[in-house]
Amino acid sequence: MLSGRRLDLLDPSPLDVEISDIAHGLARVARWNGQTRGDHAFSVAQHCLVVEEIFRRCNVGAAPDALQMTLLHDAAEYVIGDMISPFKSVVGGGYKLVEARLEAAVHIRFGLPPHPAKELKTLIKKADTIAAYFEATELAGFTAVEARKFFGQPRGITRDMLPIEPLAAVEAQRLFVERFEAIEAERLAVKAP
Repeated sequence: MLSGRRLDLLDPSPLDVEISDIAHGLARVARWNGQTRGDHAFSVAQHCLVVEEIFRRCNVGAAPDALQMTLLHDAAEYVIGDMISPFKSVVGGGYKLVEARLEAAVHIRFGLPPHPAKELKTLIKKADTIAAYFEATELAGFTAVEARKFFGQPRGITRDMLPIEPLAAVEAQRLFVERFEAIEAERLAVKAP
């Protein structure tokens, strides 16, 4: 990693996880395999920001830990990249195992449970699916009919609520770190006596 850390992909240690590496990597991984409109790729870092925004709007008053797990929901991709869901299915268990180990290392590094509880995971997935709908229609060339078929019709969230215009990698990285730090401040405030 650019921080100088050495991360073992098969047995990742939380001690080797740095937010700077996560933000840097995610800002340079393209969603939709780079097949999006705009001057810049739509990065996983920006996708995570959009998902966290949707989650926050749909779950007003959510705990800061839930917000942080939402922001970090694709953090493992900072080292393994973003694979489209159909390909993940073909690759199967090995990929999922590596992804789960990385998720646990990231979460533990930042004082979170290794994996979100089932209910939280469902809420994060719902926000992720809403984000995918808008990414598909606004950036990846899907018609609204096609997007509804794959992702359903979003309710309560509209395009104008979301920062979906692709950003330069350095800007997506900066915004990701800023949001992470803002949530960390909320987490500390909740834990303070």
